[in-house]
Amino acid sequence: MRQHILLPTDFSDNAMTAIQYTLKLYANEPCTFYFLHAWSFTNKTSRTYITSNFIDLKKEEAKQHLIDLKNKIETESTNPEHKFETVYSTEPLLNTIENTIKEFKISLVVMGTKGATGAKEFIFGSNTVNIINKIRLCPVLIIPDGYDFVKPEQIAFPTDFNRFYGDELDLLLQLTQLYNSKIRVLHINVKDNLTEKQNYNLAMLKAYLEDCPSCVDWKPNFGTKEQTITEFITEHDINILAMINYEHSFIENFLKEPVIQKIGFHTIIPFLVIPEFK
Repeated sequence: MRQHILLPTDFSDNAMTAIQYTLKLYANEPCTFYFLHAWSFTNKTSRTYITSNFIDLKKEEAKQHLIDLKNKIETESTNPEHKFETVYSTEPLLNTIENTIKEFKISLVVMGTKGATGAKEFIFGSNTVNIINKIRLCPVLIIPDGYDFVKPEQIAFPTDFNRFYGDELDLLLQLTQLYNSKIRVLHINVKDNLTEKQNYNLAMLKAYLEDCPSCVDWKPNFGTKEQTITEFITEHDINILAMINYEHSFIENFLKEPVIQKIGFHTIIPFLVIPEFK
C-alpha cells in the first residue's frame, strides 16, 4: 500500500535531518513524499520600509527553494516507487498542514526539532509543539536535530491500560512490519494491581499485537514518569518512542514547556505521536 507522507520544511538543517530519516525509514516502500513550505514574512534586515516587490521576490525565492529541494531529492532517489511533490502556501503552517492532510490523504507527518539557541533551549520549538497538540488527523513523527537513521528494532509504547486500543495503532504495526521491530509495551506501576478495565485493555492490546514481536515491561513508579521512560529508552536501546495523544492525558502534560525541559528523551530518539481516533 502506497504511503503518503508529509514533510514540512523551513529549509533548515533539522528539517533536512527529518527528510533524510524518513527517506531511509521508507527506503523500500512505495511512497509519495510531499515537501511542504508555508511561507511567512520575517524582516531580518534593518529596513523599516519594505516594498511589495521585495516581498514578492522573497515569496518566489522560497517557492524556487522548495522546487530545488524536491529536484535534488528526486535525483538522489534510487527507488522508482518513490514519488515527490511540493506544497507551497502563504497560509499559516498549521492550517496548511491540516488542509494538505485532507487533500492528499496523508498518513504521516514528519518534522524535525530545533536545537539549542543561545542560552535558551527550544526542545521541540513552538511550531512543533503546536502541531503535536492540534493535529488530530494523522500521526506526527518528531525527529531530533542531527539524528542519524537507525533501523528501528525496538519501539517503546508507554501506556496505563486505561483505554481500549484499536485502529490508531495501525501505523505502529506497519512500522514493525517494515523492520520486524519489537514493540515493548511499557507500564509504570502506579498501583500494585490493575483494575478489571485495565486487565481487559491489556488482554485486547496483546491480541492486537499478536502478529508482531512484542512484550510487556513493568516498571516501578520511582521518580517521575519522564525519568522512567528516559531510563527505559537507554536500558533497552529503544529506537522509536510511540505514544497516543489522548485529550486530557499524560502526554498533554508531557508536552508542556516545564515538563519538556526536564526530560531527556527528546535529544535521543524519534518520537511518534499518534492522535486518538474518535
